[in-house]
Amino acid sequence: MLIAAGSVVSALVVYSNDHSDLNDLQQEEAMRAAHQTEAVAELSVGQLSSAAAFFQAERGFNSHEYEVIADSLMRQGVLTGTAYIKRLPGSQRARFERARGIRIFERAPGGFFRRAQTRRTYFPLTFVDVKRGGMRALGYDLAADPERAPFLNRARDTGKVVATPVVRLVVGGSGVIVYKAVYRDGAPTDTVAQRRAALRGFASGSFRVRDLAGTAVAALPDASEVQLQIAHRVVIGPDGELDEAATAPIHIADRTWLLVVRDPASPDVSLPLLLAFVGIALAALLAALIFVWSRNERMQELQREAGQDSLTGLKNRRRFEEDLRAVMARSSRERTTGALLMIDLDDFKRVNDSHGHPAGDQLIEEIAEVLRRRTRESDVLARLGGDEFAVVLPRISLAEARLVAEAIAEAIREHQPEHAAVEPVTASLGVAMFGHDPRIGSATVVSEADTAMYAAKDAGRDCVRVFDPMAFIEDAPETV
Repeated sequence: MLIAAGSVVSALVVYSNDHSDLNDLQQEEAMRAAHQTEAVAELSVGQLSSAAAFFQAERGFNSHEYEVIADSLMRQGVLTGTAYIKRLPGSQRARFERARGIRIFERAPGGFFRRAQTRRTYFPLTFVDVKRGGMRALGYDLAADPERAPFLNRARDTGKVVATPVVRLVVGGSGVIVYKAVYRDGAPTDTVAQRRAALRGFASGSFRVRDLAGTAVAALPDASEVQLQIAHRVVIGPDGELDEAATAPIHIADRTWLLVVRDPASPDVSLPLLLAFVGIALAALLAALIFVWSRNERMQELQREAGQDSLTGLKNRRRFEEDLRAVMARSSRERTTGALLMIDLDDFKRVNDSHGHPAGDQLIEEIAEVLRRRTRESDVLARLGGDEFAVVLPRISLAEARLVAEAIAEAIREHQPEHAAVEPVTASLGVAMFGHDPRIGSATVVSEADTAMYAAKDAGRDCVRVFDPMAFIEDAPETV
């Protein structure tokens, strides 16, 4: 009886630990998905602010110039549509309508559209570009829209990027709209009154809710249940509360969303039940051994599934190799070229020896952040171990890859470590191209990039070298 009771207690403890481990993993998955969604949204919001700066600097621009800006806004990230909203005094309405060849209209209470009523100021949609088609609502007056006007006024008065709650989009569907005020170039904007007087219009972008949710789901296991909430209201996912779910915030402009994730995986209860009913010593010992093995196997499986470097948050070597093969396969299908950059910090061992491993780890994290700022969302960025990093650049030419590598080398060289006693470091970079020959495998490309990187080391470090097959053959020793 004592042995049986001990086996039951042991089973409960192990089950509780497994359950806690799964909850921790679920929370990590939710945070990773939220960070990915937030990063994509922040990229779009940042680009929108850049577009607002362009509109501010340009006193006037035509449709073609706007379409160039709008296309760059929607090329990356999750923006569905973008628009320029002009501040139009009522006295200029007739001239605006004649010049644009459109009428200013508004949505009536019954849902139909009518010509806008007379008022002192209009906010008509002057330029509109939509990624997936839909109604091009040029001339729609947002000043008369009760769902949008308060947020336009807030963006005007604060000078910050402002997001609406989930609203019906003029171009179709439902989503969130962000506004960035555009002021006259050089006009004072220190006070609310000055900002109102200097307002020229707004740069606007819209996110479809399903696109935001899709970005989060892409970073989660296939079987996960997902909800996207704002102000305690479920906008995507099953209704009701998800039991034992993990949550993570998603910040978009001045609003915070809540990502709720529930992983259906649960600890196996068959073995604890066996321990509870089998009371003999041999069965208890055997069950304990099996349980320990099963738990270790489960933890090892979770570790294998994790593709993230624990120090920097970048992809690790295993995930890097998988992604490199995938990018090379896509490059072969699309008949495009790509590049692999191998990056090795110069004399990094000196930092660990002189200042200790904590200072070295901090510097590695800082360099990882430098690389994040210098790479695209579509690039594959990984830490292979120690002070070695790798970047996969899809759909890029040799000249472009060389420029990217030199820009990365310069950024690392100019980075000032946060630790006051640590001196700036440099890096040696090797570049190898792929896609020109579909028979070349990922291992070959990695070897070529390594060879180029060591050539950079031999050339004095702090430089970039591109793998040249002919030079490699000429430098190889003759064989008899």
